Amino acid sequence: MPTIRVELIEGRTPEQKKALAQAFTAACVTTLGSKPESVDVLFLDVPRHDWATGGVPWSEKL
Repeated sequence: MPTIRVELIEGRTPEQKKALAQAFTAACVTTLGSKPESVDVLFLDVPRHDWATGGVPWSEKL
């Protein structure tokens, strides 16, 4: 029973998340032999001000 945790900067649409969940599920079915109903995908939206790359918060990059 794979559980995949995906951390993203907030702003992705529900449709994008659904497509990504379907892609991860398909990869687990193909690669691990999992049943689709046993694959869990958790999306964690992180506010731009709580994510920094290279010491710069993403809220300051745009």
